Amino acid sequence: MKYIVLAAALAFAGTAFAHSCPKEMKAIDDALPKAKLDAAKSDEVKKLRAEGEKLHKEGKHTESMAALGKAKGILGIK
Repeated sequence: MKYIVLAAALAFAGTAFAHSCPKEMKAIDDALPKAKLDAAKSDEVKKLRAEGEKLHKEGKHTESMAALGKAKGILGIK
């Protein structure tokens, strides 16, 4: 019984984590037009955002969140 509950909890946590990638992408999309970045930083944010979306679609949510987190860091958003 404990294993069933643990498996269900882990499955739910993975699903919840996977669904936060689009939320992070939207935050980047909303902040980028207003950001005061030079061309190089803007290009880096766009590259990281695209990489995050690609990884999300491949089911690699941990890697996606890492890329999106770097983009958000450059933009100065939490």
